[in-house]
Amino acid sequence: MIKKFILIILFQIILYTQNSYAEIIKSFIINGNDRISDETIILFSGTKVNENIDTNNLNDIIKKLYETNFFKDISLSFEKNVLTINVVESPLIQTVSIEGIKKQSFVDQIKALLLQKEKSSFNQNKIKSDQNIILNTLRMNGYYFSEIKTNIKKNDNNTVDIIYDINLGKKALIKNIKFVGNKVFKDSKLRKVIVSEEAKFWKFISSKKNVDVKRFKLDENLLKNFYKNNGYYKVKINSSFAQIIDDKYFEIVFNIDAGQRYFFNELNLNLPVDYNSKDFENLNKLLTELKLKPYSLNRIENILDEIDDIALGKNYEFVSASYEEKIVNNNQINLDINLKDTEKFFVERINIYGNNITSEKVIRNKLLLDEGDPFNELLANKSFNEIKALRLFKNVNTDIETSRENMTKIININVEEKPTGEIFAAAGTGTQGSSISLGITENNYLGEGKQLGTNLSLSDDSLQGRLFINEPNYKNSNKSFNRSFERSEEDYLTNYGYKTEKTGFGFGTYYEQYRDIFFAPSINTSYESITTNSVASASKKKQQGDYLDLNLNYDIALNKLNQNFNPTDGYKFIFSQELPIYSEDYTLINRLNYTKYFETNNSLVFSLGFFTASSNSISNDDARITKRIFIPSRKLRGFEAGKIGPKDGTDFIGGNYGSAFNVATTLPNLFADVQNLDFSFFYDAANVWGVDYDSSIDENSKIRSSTGLAVEWFTPVGPLSLSYAIPLTKSSTDKTETVRFNIGTTF
Repeated sequence: MIKKFILIILFQIILYTQNSYAEIIKSFIINGNDRISDETIILFSGTKVNENIDTNNLNDIIKKLYETNFFKDISLSFEKNVLTINVVESPLIQTVSIEGIKKQSFVDQIKALLLQKEKSSFNQNKIKSDQNIILNTLRMNGYYFSEIKTNIKKNDNNTVDIIYDINLGKKALIKNIKFVGNKVFKDSKLRKVIVSEEAKFWKFISSKKNVDVKRFKLDENLLKNFYKNNGYYKVKINSSFAQIIDDKYFEIVFNIDAGQRYFFNELNLNLPVDYNSKDFENLNKLLTELKLKPYSLNRIENILDEIDDIALGKNYEFVSASYEEKIVNNNQINLDINLKDTEKFFVERINIYGNNITSEKVIRNKLLLDEGDPFNELLANKSFNEIKALRLFKNVNTDIETSRENMTKIININVEEKPTGEIFAAAGTGTQGSSISLGITENNYLGEGKQLGTNLSLSDDSLQGRLFINEPNYKNSNKSFNRSFERSEEDYLTNYGYKTEKTGFGFGTYYEQYRDIFFAPSINTSYESITTNSVASASKKKQQGDYLDLNLNYDIALNKLNQNFNPTDGYKFIFSQELPIYSEDYTLINRLNYTKYFETNNSLVFSLGFFTASSNSISNDDARITKRIFIPSRKLRGFEAGKIGPKDGTDFIGGNYGSAFNVATTLPNLFADVQNLDFSFFYDAANVWGVDYDSSIDENSKIRSSTGLAVEWFTPVGPLSLSYAIPLTKSSTDKTETVRFNIGTTF
């Protein structure tokens, strides 16, 4: 009892002692301030008149005032209930200059990241941090060998000028790109997946050869998606890093662990009890078709797209979808698609920020939601992906604010713009001749998302130029609207006695009519001139003259491929027509292409292809020489391009009809350890026949066929395509070609 009494007395004494040091502030005295008012300093101190103050409070006041960064020295005194605050203001930053960088947009980008900005208070301790920010930004853009000198210029009015003098140095270049680990695929295939490329002395245009950390992250994501789309569900890109080889070259290494391949097992759709199951019959059919197919992100995306279509078409406005993946039987995945109704929110407002160049309508045209619409999470996420797919922005960040009081959502979209112009140049040579091509494209012309560009190509016998403009989402119709002006010349006077010059203009559209069905109609007008010399045959001399054509053209495509790059499953069907509206000869041209892919258990990818075409005058005239059918060289190896079928004298004139059949398979196990070589085995068969202008000419209708081995070799110069073909059946007039090659590169 006595001990307890003593403890109470001690506690009261301590409490009294502490309070005895606390006094009340009656007034403030502020000394040393010039720019910053007394009231502002008192506000920053966090205290006010008639408040108690003690030693701890004084320390807190000093700390709070230093945290403002407005002062370089602070002292306090408290006497007779008056708190005196003595300050020495930090200089004001008058200007921040970055010298040594010519590109103003790059300078603005760096300035936006700095901690110390113009018209803010100067803090010497932050100079080092800002130097590091500048260096890191330069490295992110490939300047790994840059140097910075910082000069602080003190002015008379308590201001400073900060000057960063930068020596950019040479850009760091990629010397080697390596893929190591359990990567399954050869280097030659993986190089086609990533964006980065190795530096060569002739690559004076491409920026993809520069060291760029952001691009390496993009490469990682591209590789991950590639592996997952081919069934490697648990792939890991363990690291991608740059290792200095010498003073300016880096080696980029992608360490890959593909793991084993996974396949879909059971795919189930779980619906709320009040949903009509008949609305989801197509989706259930799709899920059934995917069973035992290799796992693929693209296939899951197709499932979600189907759900989007149902949500839009069947008035499931507040549906939300999620999916769960569960590994079973070692390498199989059960996929459960769960649909549920969400709370009924509506879109109150959509805010778009950061689009200083790009028109807001370009972004809004990609939104599947509008202000006042029911908020649908599926459509919101798809809208965000559509904006990213524009490829006009470096970053797209989104934020959704929820108001439960009003049951509304505010969608905030913040974009960071990037340069959208492109320049390309390429060259190639091979058994079929040499070619050079170059072009310039602006993908965001006038900030309206339009593509404006021009390209030029030159080969041994031809010159082609094209100027085009394309609006990807014309007037928010989900249809592209394209226009083009073209000029071409083909000079065969020396070998075949004729030359053609063609000038034309066209406009058209392209859109997805139904799921995976694409329609591309266009109207084209052209003026063509054909001239001949003494080498030309009599029939060609008859066609000498000028021709004016107005055609309605269209393509219909059904694309059921599992992926457009290196497909392993599915098929693609394309039918096209050129319908003459006005013409000198009214030639109707039909073309059909069909390709089917499938993969065996031992990773062989087979492809089956069929091609057929016809060209006939609907006015009983002769089909013009420039409109006759020739078999594309890639569809008949073992024969020189265009050197089969009917002949008029020594000239192969093509036919009114043509067809081809192709079978090929990859050979991944042939020279599996040679990383830059891919082999395939092929069988080609084709025929060209029909001569409408002279019945005396032998149609020479005969199936030509060949078989052989094709090689894709990624050489130090560029990709080399090589084929060795053995003709199996041929006509005596055909010109065979056992070896064919083509090598190309970009600049």
